Amino acid sequence: MTIVFEDVCAVEDGLLDYAVIVSRCRRQWFFCRHRLRETWEIPGGRREPGESILDTAHRELFEETGAVDYSLSPVCVYCVVGDARSYGLLCFAEVRGFAPLPETEIAEICLLDECPEGVTYPEIQPFLFEKVKEWVD
Repeated sequence: MTIVFEDVCAVEDGLLDYAVIVSRCRRQWFFCRHRLRETWEIPGGRREPGESILDTAHRELFEETGAVDYSLSPVCVYCVVGDARSYGLLCFAEVRGFAPLPETEIAEICLLDECPEGVTYPEIQPFLFEKVKEWVD
């Protein structure tokens, strides 16, 4: 499996299936844990029918972190190349405030200084995290 990064404008919006939002609050990074898993992951998810990919990013950020006051910036498009190709929009969010976590598939969130060991998608998420860190710096 390979991850390829492209400019935001390089891939047609209709090809983007996912939005992943590397987010931080007060210099710490958000990670969430799905109710059915023990591992941590970066907030994000699949686009719903009729939704723009940026709407997906806003919805997923709220559903998975409770973020309500934030700035969101597209960083790049990523492509996961394996048996098939899947495309996603990688975003950065600077969160200033959040509400209680809504009732979703997320059991809990945490704020960490770095990407934790044992993430849910170890062949993808650490690379997305590092790409955003480079972009932010």
